[in-house]
Amino acid sequence: MSVHIRALRQSDLEAVLEWRNHPDVRQYMYTTHEITWQEHLSWFHSNQKSGRHHLLIYETNETPRGFIKFTPKTCDNVCDWGFYLSPDAERGTGQALGRAALNYGFNKLGLHKVCGEALGFNERSRRFHKKLGFTEEGYHAEQHFDGKKYHDVVSFGLLRKDWQMSEVKNDARI
Repeated sequence: MSVHIRALRQSDLEAVLEWRNHPDVRQYMYTTHEITWQEHLSWFHSNQKSGRHHLLIYETNETPRGFIKFTPKTCDNVCDWGFYLSPDAERGTGQALGRAALNYGFNKLGLHKVCGEALGFNERSRRFHKKLGFTEEGYHAEQHFDGKKYHDVVSFGLLRKDWQMSEVKNDARI
């Protein structure tokens, strides 16, 4: 299977908006309303204009399967990441996307650290981060309000040296 990460193109925007607005994706986002086309275009253009964000598409066999975003924090080589899959992606695509995205971030972008967050009730995302080698770095009680209720937020971090060490172990198992 051919796996590739590339820059998000304007021609990808319809598919990415469809994925983002799917109820299975939207329920785990900070912004849970259905995003309009105009909001989506505005988001894309403002991210492009800033030049700081890395908006990426994950492909398998030249078919887009997921979206990844790296956003620099206080320095350019420490980034937050966010991601979601096409709702029709095959089982196992998430782990493959995660590994490919982290390899891209650490090896291509030269990141020192990748940071992530998950809403406290999103057990699947929490397990996902831990399986990829992230360390739980914080638990923030009732930090996010979704318009109806407050939710806990769990923060994660992964250093390049820890990722490289886990990749060596994974390669040894193959």
